Amino acid sequence: MTRGIRGRLALTVVGLVALTAVVLGAGSYAYVAASLRAQQLDAASELTRYNVGVLAVERLPDGATRADLESSRLLDGFAARGIVGTIVDFGTGEPFVSNLSAAAVAGHLPPELATVAARGDVAYARTELGGQALLVTAARRPPSGPTFYFLFDGTAVEDAIRRLGTALLAGAVLLVAVAVLAGRTVARGLLRPVGEAAGAAGRIAAGDLSARLDTAGGDEFAQWAASFNEMAASLERHVADLRDAREREERFVADVSHELRTPLTALVTEASVLGAHLDALPEVPRRVGQLLVADVARLRALVEDLMELSRFDAGAEQPELREFDAVAFVRRVVEARLPDAVVRTAGPGPEPGPAASPGPGSGLDGGPGPQALFVASDPRRVERVLGNLLDNARVHAEGRDVEVDVALAADALEIAVSDRGPGVPETELPHLFERFHKADPSRHAGGSGLGLAIAAAHARVLGGTLGAEARPGGGMRFVLRIPVTRSLPGGDGPATDEAQAAWASEPRMETRT
Repeated sequence: MTRGIRGRLALTVVGLVALTAVVLGAGSYAYVAASLRAQQLDAASELTRYNVGVLAVERLPDGATRADLESSRLLDGFAARGIVGTIVDFGTGEPFVSNLSAAAVAGHLPPELATVAARGDVAYARTELGGQALLVTAARRPPSGPTFYFLFDGTAVEDAIRRLGTALLAGAVLLVAVAVLAGRTVARGLLRPVGEAAGAAGRIAAGDLSARLDTAGGDEFAQWAASFNEMAASLERHVADLRDAREREERFVADVSHELRTPLTALVTEASVLGAHLDALPEVPRRVGQLLVADVARLRALVEDLMELSRFDAGAEQPELREFDAVAFVRRVVEARLPDAVVRTAGPGPEPGPAASPGPGSGLDGGPGPQALFVASDPRRVERVLGNLLDNARVHAEGRDVEVDVALAADALEIAVSDRGPGVPETELPHLFERFHKADPSRHAGGSGLGLAIAAAHARVLGGTLGAEARPGGGMRFVLRIPVTRSLPGGDGPATDEAQAAWASEPRMETRT
């Protein structure tokens, strides 16, 4: 509870109330206790002056002795006035005591009492005897005579002070308990707009851009709610504008691709006819014809890429799962696209080496090859992604080492294509899979910037990811990771793990540095 703002606010209120209760309680306790003890001391001092300055002077002569004290019946007069014990010091070293209580206290009297009393003042001290609080006063009979010590019962005063402390402590506890309830209530009420704002923000994050806050009231929270609503409305407008712009862009791409397809088909046919008769043309027209055929081929590839992207945008692409041997499949694609690349597989099997033509039973639909690794996925889309990565490596790492790694880890097939080309700056890695993005002309020579975007789109349709990272020492490494279902041993029926299916249904893309 104390980790949240509500808990800290409630704890602050309780702390302030508790501190106030302690300060006021301690101050009240100290003041009342001092007042009660001062009243008792004033009364005892007044009685001490009367006993010594009036009664002792009247009944005892100067230089009085113990015999004079006993015959004067002065102690009875003292007892009648509430004194619980009397000690009389004649200076002989053996003071006179009126009872056992006085005898118990006589041996523990502070010497400062006699010193103060010798000056003609009333001295006092507080002590305790057998759990009984006592106030001891001392005064000397003027002008000369013995020093009298009077014992007054302070039990009533100390009991009153003790009851006061108990009452103040109970009141403080009760006040803190009330403060806890009040603090929680106040915190809940004050932070209710914050909770509503958090809920509205969560709804906006989930896609409900119509979430708004109540602006009733004229306090700071109402102003805050109004500002939040303005922000949410602005965000809704911007998102709507972006959505409309994207829809217009997608429609434009689809319309342009569709409109270009018919004339492009004619151009391709004409370029094909022209290409078949280039050798019969003179040198200059032949060169122009060659350029025309190449440009038509690039235009055809661009339009086909745009058409493919338009199908992704329309949500018309769905995976067609089939079981195939991943290792043999990858070897076949590598042999067709980049025969010099090295294919490596995880686990036991032949040492890595240049891609070789698949043997009998290997390939897209055949039986197991030398390192059979059967999985269930969409081989056409896997080939589209892998082929794009291999073409990318062939163009940008020409004449340099290219490795293709195939591994199966935790129901996910990983295919990595690594090259030793020039690479791209780390700042460009997050943008590699954006449409028409060209990080560096050296890695996109003659390309449209759509190849990696299309490959990433196929990876998302497969429920996987396509990541890119810079290799130490130069070059790039692209990793395709897609969820698959392996063949089960022993004739068991196929099964798809629910967690894997949920994971596969979420589109994702990642880049690493």
